[in-house]
Amino acid sequence: MSGEDDELLRVKFYGVHDLAVVVYAPRAVELAAQFDATNPLTSVMDVLELHNVQQYLEHRLIPSSCTEEEGDQLVARVPQIRSAVARFFTGVDHSNFPTIVNGVDYDFHRDLLDLLDRNKAFERCDSTIELPALKAADVHLGEMLASRSLVRAYDTEIRDELLVSPRNAEHLVRKYLEKTERSEIYLPHSFTSKDARNLLERYIDDDDANWNYVQLISTANDDARIGIDGKLRLRVRRRIEELNTKFFEQNEGFKFGCDINISDDQDEPVVFEMDSSDGSVWRQTYSRRWLEETSDNPSILNNFQHLFEFVDRQVLLTLPSYPARLSVVERFMGLTGNTEYKVGVAFRALDMNSLLQMRMYCQFLEEQDSNLEKVVSWFFETYLIEEFGISNFSFTPSVSGTSYLQRVRHLFAEMESVVNQFGLFAENGDLDRDLLTMVSGQVRYKEIPSLLNGKYVYPVDGQEIVDILNVLFSDQSKLKYINEGLQGNDVAELLLENRVAYTDFRDYQKAIVDHLINLGVLEDTGERVRFASTEQRLILRALFNTQAANYYHLSEAGRVEIDHMVERGWVERRSSLLTDAEGDYFNYFLNKVGFSNGPNLRNRYLHGSQPHTDNEEEHVRTYLIALRLIVALVIKMNDDLCLSASEGAISAGTRSKL
Repeated sequence: MSGEDDELLRVKFYGVHDLAVVVYAPRAVELAAQFDATNPLTSVMDVLELHNVQQYLEHRLIPSSCTEEEGDQLVARVPQIRSAVARFFTGVDHSNFPTIVNGVDYDFHRDLLDLLDRNKAFERCDSTIELPALKAADVHLGEMLASRSLVRAYDTEIRDELLVSPRNAEHLVRKYLEKTERSEIYLPHSFTSKDARNLLERYIDDDDANWNYVQLISTANDDARIGIDGKLRLRVRRRIEELNTKFFEQNEGFKFGCDINISDDQDEPVVFEMDSSDGSVWRQTYSRRWLEETSDNPSILNNFQHLFEFVDRQVLLTLPSYPARLSVVERFMGLTGNTEYKVGVAFRALDMNSLLQMRMYCQFLEEQDSNLEKVVSWFFETYLIEEFGISNFSFTPSVSGTSYLQRVRHLFAEMESVVNQFGLFAENGDLDRDLLTMVSGQVRYKEIPSLLNGKYVYPVDGQEIVDILNVLFSDQSKLKYINEGLQGNDVAELLLENRVAYTDFRDYQKAIVDHLINLGVLEDTGERVRFASTEQRLILRALFNTQAANYYHLSEAGRVEIDHMVERGWVERRSSLLTDAEGDYFNYFLNKVGFSNGPNLRNRYLHGSQPHTDNEEEHVRTYLIALRLIVALVIKMNDDLCLSASEGAISAGTRSKL
């Protein structure tokens, strides 16, 4: 066997669930069988490999070709292997350290530092020898920072290394700002917040800075540990604007946007097309006749639900950023901050489109001598009384002719008022205006109560249901492609649009299919593999797409499926007006509850810290966002009331207007 083949076969343990187990487990068994405790180890790479072999045995990751007895014999060798590895590293000192670490492969650097740490080599070796030797072996500073003992032993030296280059600010960003599953990062005690601030400022001004990291700094919350405050964020944002201006002066960019119009001669309520002739532009044309014929108050609100599609069939908002809508590149490339609301192209496009819909409709209603705020007022002050016999709700529209700045401030205040009104009604069964005056504090949108018990269904944080959802609906599922003739965007599409027999699946796919059949998700009729239950499929699809399902919009058969899924520990039911994802959407736009990268509109406008501008356009945009949010709340409240009435929780009028 060649030396190159030896390197390719070096056993590396990446985790119990990593696919590398299939590749390395046979080799790990082979090396464990060959291990002789009487022969001293001399090659550091052999020692590191044995350390990884040991981890395969400890987790009993042994090929099925081995018998139970053979597996027991291999596992029994673990103490001997562990002892041999420890003996090797306890012999490391200043005299042989450079020789030991020289030539260690990159994939084994973490193992090297871990074993040096465990066997107290950092305490025996002087930094003047060890740090140069690690650098010569291409062990990077980021890898060193993952070793608590190394950082502690060479505190001032590591601080000096951090301050050498502005690029080392990325270690601070990874530690404090980035959402990552990478190793913990330890900083020396001598590294102060002043050092951190200095490093970040140099990084921001560095021409080679990674702008993914710079963006995380710009949206971070204040953090005294590394000197992040409002001044630093403003400095970052101005730097970003400067570079963006320079970039687009030299590059044309890619045309992307939405185009919304009203047609005087169109029969269909809406016509949609994607124009890719010059970039990517959504074009929507609405029928003037339809809009004029649906200009009464109930129909105006219904148009947001059915024409503009602010919600889906289960009356779950389509507006939030759902992980299922992120592309592969958006999910796995780039950086995500610890407190970041993750958005992608789909969210931005829908956000832009819904604001244009709102702008177009507001202008149309003005032409009809109508006003959306007055429609919302009608909902709370007239519709609730006539339809449900609910009184005391109020919503005061903005005064005509006031500036958009004043309208925004007024609308945010009124929005919080109606949320508090609904919350008190849901909790007490009526609305006591005197009690309303006692309510104070910022609205917690994820905690607005519902009139219904167990309204929403959520997948639990368990591996089984997560695996089911990913296998069935992820665009990265191992089952979605069998061959050129049998493939789909996901497994659900593959099975629904094709007659796929069990024998069509490849051998490595059949184990997954068998597992789904055993779980009762799929069934094999002999002629084809199909979903065992249509209701279950629709529920699972909702859980994947919108992270929740509405129990009370399901059929009786669907509710039975949910009850069964609860018993199996796949899902749980919780009650609130908004789903978790919908609550996150409101928090993203309005405040800093949970997210640091949102526009923080409610806080900025009500506290008078909105941008100073002579151009009202920014205030107009914020006003449209506020209208979009209040309309979304009206839709959700109406749905809650209607479902509650249908379930007998509250009474309803003789006819439904919405």
